[in-house]
Amino acid sequence: MIIGVGIDVVDVARFGAALERTPALRERLFTERERDLPLASLAARFAAKEALAKALGAPVGLQWHDAEVHRGRDGRPRLELTGTVAQRAQELGAARSHLSLSHDAGIASAVVVLEDARP
Repeated sequence: MIIGVGIDVVDVARFGAALERTPALRERLFTERERDLPLASLAARFAAKEALAKALGAPVGLQWHDAEVHRGRDGRPRLELTGTVAQRAQELGAARSHLSLSHDAGIASAVVVLEDARP
């Protein structure tokens, strides 16, 4: 059963300008493993974190570093949830997450689907 769905889009150039204007933003939004990626990948990861927050109901108190996007062994993007984000997912009964990322024509986008453990 689907627990939540979230989607977000990010203008890559605008996001890059925000990172240049506020250098500390990179460390605030991204984990150490994420922050040195190319700009389009960072924008897509930011969109993923925003989409995940929406799928979780956008509760107050989620920490950016408690969600990390990485590539699975099969090359597909995966969400790793810890801390506040994992706690909220557990409260909702979300046992699995599905993530799709895209970036093209200056736009990065992400879709997150959360589902329970039922087959």
